[in-house]
Amino acid sequence: MKPNNKKSQSEFAKIMAAACVRRGYLEKLHNGFTPVTRSGDYSDVKVIDAEGREIPWNQVSRINQDEMKTLMTGVVNRIHTFLARTLFSATEDKAFQRALDKAAVPWAKGWDEPQYLADFLMPPSEEQS
Repeated sequence: MKPNNKKSQSEFAKIMAAACVRRGYLEKLHNGFTPVTRSGDYSDVKVIDAEGREIPWNQVSRINQDEMKTLMTGVVNRIHTFLARTLFSATEDKAFQRALDKAAVPWAKGWDEPQYLADFLMPPSEEQS
């Protein structure tokens, strides 16, 4: 699977995101109870920690440092493997393609089309400041 036009680049991005991010440790972090909000913006939800502090939901860090490290290590390893078996593979990896078709493609089909981010990782130029 090597993207060769705008449509396939878009599909490739979604399949890569599904395979490398969504189906990894993020699923464990996503599992659990979602608090109820009547305001719609969660300003009416708070967390009470073990020391009795009431923390507004929008200010609660929902991923601790160890979880972030586990998440990012998994993402890097999955992206590395994905690229090695797709773009950087010398031959077509049919077994991996079948696995993607079964495990990632169905998830990505309903997702919005990706947007090109012109300023991605680029500092604002002096002209924009």
